[in-house]
Amino acid sequence: MSEPHSGHHGRPRAAERQPHRAERRNLFQRLVELMTPGPDSRDQLIESLADAENREVIAPESRMMLEGVIRMADMIAGDVMVAAPRMDLLDIDAPYDELLHLVIDTGHSRFPVYEGQRDNVIGILMAKDLLKLQRAPELNLRTLLRPAVFVPESKGLNELLRDFRANRNHLAMVIDEFGTTAGLLTIEDVLEEIVGEIEDEFDEKDAQSSIYTLADGSHRVAGDAEIGAVNESFAARLPTDHFETIGGLVAHELGRVPRRGESANLGGLHFTVMLTRGGAVRWFKVTRSSEEALASDGG
Repeated sequence: MSEPHSGHHGRPRAAERQPHRAERRNLFQRLVELMTPGPDSRDQLIESLADAENREVIAPESRMMLEGVIRMADMIAGDVMVAAPRMDLLDIDAPYDELLHLVIDTGHSRFPVYEGQRDNVIGILMAKDLLKLQRAPELNLRTLLRPAVFVPESKGLNELLRDFRANRNHLAMVIDEFGTTAGLLTIEDVLEEIVGEIEDEFDEKDAQSSIYTLADGSHRVAGDAEIGAVNESFAARLPTDHFETIGGLVAHELGRVPRRGESANLGGLHFTVMLTRGGAVRWFKVTRSSEEALASDGG
């Protein structure tokens, strides 16, 4: 007589899970209520997400992404752009070898191209399109340029992300209230505010060793590379007493976290910041300082 009920063994288990589901519904209701405008609604919502993570209602990765979405709602293009002085641009009149050198050195996939002055951006060049000039030198670089997209510095990141998706653009030039170039940002910069740092193929290859040789003989060194590894690679004697990473050592010497494009000389090595993320240096370009190089040549 008990067999007709054997197929329903799952129902008691579902009933046991009912409080958990109710907890999920209650959390959802709280989130909806907190979405209404209020002086502390955003902070309370973030606290609710942290509470949900502690209760294992959502995964830590989900909480991080949701917080990123919430915080991004108040951010504008000027908050995440690469400032104009630190942009990597190509000169339309530069020789092919010079253009190729910069493309290989920086590792970007897209470059603003200017004519005359850096502020006069006339288009965007895909790095892969530069190879067409090598195969057909008679081509004009201008014919390979794609239209540049310009956005105001005050444009919200949410709106900008929608534009990126709708127009299939990956890079936008940012202009200030006076119409001059303030910087640039990419779709990757916007997405990283939600999901954290995105590693591309070039970064993944570098991350395996933290030290990567560039085409011009210089090196690309990760900010979190161990000082001992840098000493070994460059036969240097950087101090290892108080810091483990090269980024920490350089920041200590400068008294602050350096910005992109800034440089420092340590232990006969010249460090130039190539990329920063989340308030820390992601990559340095490292060469031997001029005095060290001369001593090496003389020896």
